[in-house]
Amino acid sequence: MAKSKKKIQDGPIIIKKYANRRLYNTQTSNYITLDFLADMTRKDQDFIVVDAKTGDDITHNVLTQIIVDEESSGKQMLPVKFLRQLISMYGNSMQSLMPSYLEASMDNFRKNQKQFQEAVEGALNKNPLGQMAVKNQKQFQEAVENALKASPLAGVFEKALSLGQNDRDESDDEPETNQSEKDIEIMELKKQLADIQSKIDKLDI
Repeated sequence: MAKSKKKIQDGPIIIKKYANRRLYNTQTSNYITLDFLADMTRKDQDFIVVDAKTGDDITHNVLTQIIVDEESSGKQMLPVKFLRQLISMYGNSMQSLMPSYLEASMDNFRKNQKQFQEAVEGALNKNPLGQMAVKNQKQFQEAVENALKASPLAGVFEKALSLGQNDRDESDDEPETNQSEKDIEIMELKKQLADIQSKIDKLDI
């Protein structure tokens, strides 16, 4: 039994346009939309649109329709001044030169755009200073956290915070004996902090 093989199409993809304006992709054997064609264009996928009845190449008309739809959707890119200048070139003696000129200008623009994007990405990914800045920021944050954990003040601060939390959680009708005990403990903590601060001052000297 012969196995069916998927046909691989060489060259541009053939898109057939029918009288009802439906577009048929002969490579994938399914109907597509103008938005799909626009996406194919952005991905640099080569295609040709032909009239399903006559076989005429109508790629230019379809691409022009895509531009009209994009401009009408609010994503305007073509300035009014440019459109006026472009229209004025129809029938002009220089009209025959305009297609090649516009094509070369767009090719140069896209080439420069790609080089600029690569330069920016390279600066972020390969620049040693950029990498050091990110790394140093992370190391600084870790160092601060570790210093706080290792500091002799850490235990005192943690205990003081727990006392404060307990004070908020306990009710107002707590016996006065408990309140006085906490006051004494807080005083002791203050003394410990003062002693530690005194030791730090001596080290600075």
